[in-house]
Amino acid sequence: MNGAALLQHDGLVNHDGKDKAAPIASLSADEFPGASPVAADSLALLFRQQQRFINYFFNNLDFEPIEKFCQACLDCTGVVIFTGVGKSGLIAQKICQTLVSTGTKAMFLSPQDALHGDIGILSSSDLLVCFSKSGATEEIIRLVPYARAKGARLVAVASVKGSELEAVCDMAVHLPLERELCPFDLAPVTSTAIQMVFGDTVAIALMQAKHLTRDQYAMNHPAGRIGKRLILRVTDVMVGSSKMPVVPPATLMPQVLVELTSKGCGCVLVADAELRLFGIFTDGDLRRTLQQCGEQGRDVMALRVDEVMSKDPKTCRSCEMAVDAMQMMEMGPKVHMLPVVDDGKLQGLITLHSLVSAGL
Repeated sequence: MNGAALLQHDGLVNHDGKDKAAPIASLSADEFPGASPVAADSLALLFRQQQRFINYFFNNLDFEPIEKFCQACLDCTGVVIFTGVGKSGLIAQKICQTLVSTGTKAMFLSPQDALHGDIGILSSSDLLVCFSKSGATEEIIRLVPYARAKGARLVAVASVKGSELEAVCDMAVHLPLERELCPFDLAPVTSTAIQMVFGDTVAIALMQAKHLTRDQYAMNHPAGRIGKRLILRVTDVMVGSSKMPVVPPATLMPQVLVELTSKGCGCVLVADAELRLFGIFTDGDLRRTLQQCGEQGRDVMALRVDEVMSKDPKTCRSCEMAVDAMQMMEMGPKVHMLPVVDDGKLQGLITLHSLVSAGL
């Protein structure tokens, strides 16, 4: 049976090919003998079913309670604390991570652990958000009176209206659920999907309400590529101090080669005792010098570095953003390293390799 036939059989579309609004049933191996559950046609039906169930959530969502919930999160002077059991608890933990990374103080509190000491983290300035599909989760119901005794404000987030949890909380958000995708309507797969959509969307709403800037977001993600690009400066990744390959202008090539190979930076910086930069001598300069001396019959080892160095190289300052230094390397004639100079004094060296190693 092809995909279209399966959809018609299951009540998803009319015979004219248009979607029907009628309720749908779950795909059953008994109903479709010989059809593999992971065949393309069966999968197409399954995904269409999940789409319909999630659309039910969107089509029946009441935004007024969500607005009140978002305002409660914004007004919270403490921490927005989420709790939940099982799959709902895992979703609550993920939402906490999204909130924290987007500028809202949040944490997860296990209801079981809370009843054995961890409730000590809860205060009267906190908002406790209780995730429960049924609104009747025993562990959370047991937690409520003790959380209320701590003075926290309580929010129920459930898919059953008029639940026990809703009755004992200060406010409630209803997440409309037609049914689970599970053929037995038991495994929490659609309910967790809409919980995730709800939580992550609220996180972005709060992020926008707080006018979180790109730089602030990056500060919360220092190990990410965006964070590194917005945080790292040249001074954070440059080679400085004793690791900097520096020789005086009058240095002969044998000593230059020692410095070039021992420091492993691919170049030698030419500066005087006051660290005033005169030029740079790179691996590329060395190859060109060897070729020219070979053609001219000159002794390379008799040359001074200031005779073969590249004068007036591109430079950058230590306070500049590292990503700007990388862009400077790529502009015009490309280079793989930049001397770092502040107020006419050599401070260090930044290389393309160090930038790439830093994750830029």
